[in-house]
Amino acid sequence: MANLALRNLTKSYGTTEVLHGITLDVADGEFVVFVGPSGCGKSTTLRMIAGLEETTSGIIEIGGREVNNLEPKERDIAMVFQNYAIYPHMSVKKNIAFGLRSSKMPKADKEKRIQEVAGILDMTDLLDRKPSQLSGGQRQRVAIGRAMVRDPAVFLFDEPLSNLDAQLRTQMRLEIKKLHQRVGNTIIFVTHDQVEAMTMADRIVIMKDGYIQQVGTPTEVFHKPANTFVARFIGAPSMNLLAGELDGTLVHLSADQQIDVPGVAAGGATNILLGVRPDDLYLDSANPILCGKITLLEPLGAETLIYVDTPSGEIIAKADGRNPPQVGDAVQLGAAPENLHVFDGASGEALT
Repeated sequence: MANLALRNLTKSYGTTEVLHGITLDVADGEFVVFVGPSGCGKSTTLRMIAGLEETTSGIIEIGGREVNNLEPKERDIAMVFQNYAIYPHMSVKKNIAFGLRSSKMPKADKEKRIQEVAGILDMTDLLDRKPSQLSGGQRQRVAIGRAMVRDPAVFLFDEPLSNLDAQLRTQMRLEIKKLHQRVGNTIIFVTHDQVEAMTMADRIVIMKDGYIQQVGTPTEVFHKPANTFVARFIGAPSMNLLAGELDGTLVHLSADQQIDVPGVAAGGATNILLGVRPDDLYLDSANPILCGKITLLEPLGAETLIYVDTPSGEIIAKADGRNPPQVGDAVQLGAAPENLHVFDGASGEALT
């Protein structure tokens, strides 16, 4: 196991710069997920850590050792790819053993290591099968096993669940998280799926256009987004954002509606966006902050999403799934003051 450090990492293709000074410290044994839309630079960063892409500038350190000029095999990392990359003509056992092909470990020790990894991944009974006889989730476990057998300092996962169906994705999320709890290796996991990021990570690195937007625990990035991009990207459905003006701690929305948001630090901003997550909006006729008419319902079982047309714009809230209001109903919505967010209307940066 080892810590990982990125120092002012940049990457350019010709005159086009795609990574702009990425700096990050990952602690020994930490599970860090890079998340963001396609083209944000997360996979490029991962490939640079692995040594599959050259850095344009900056430093990569693994275990306190600079690895920029080292070959991938010399970096003490193991990578699990999106498309499994396992050999169809080899058995599960031989695929796992392939990770030790260049090791000088005695044959008996190799066999013991293969059996240990197969046991951890619950694949002992599958060692003699070929990949064609396995499910998608089992094939991905073979790829993970081939990486694990080397006992690397850092595991790198490049969107390993994106080829699986919804049920298998959920199952593999749990298996990878349990695996991390058992073995404790440092893991860097890349995904475009914010649900994977929220459910698996110790910390999340949210990227956009080659820049890091925010680094924090799942709780921090959900409840304290650094800007409107994070607010929209994390959470499903995403945060409601309504345009308004700020006067002290009072947010003035359209239709002469005003909401007091304690703790706001304007910093000279007047045009702002008021944010509130659907989870934090509830039916409240006693102390409403927003009111409007329901235009659409989305039943989800235990809860129902309600789309409400207000004088300040359309918003999404949540209601009880058993007895939800109906389309056309006029509703009043409340929210705790501490769950309201204010963002600079120009820069998108958080003011609360």
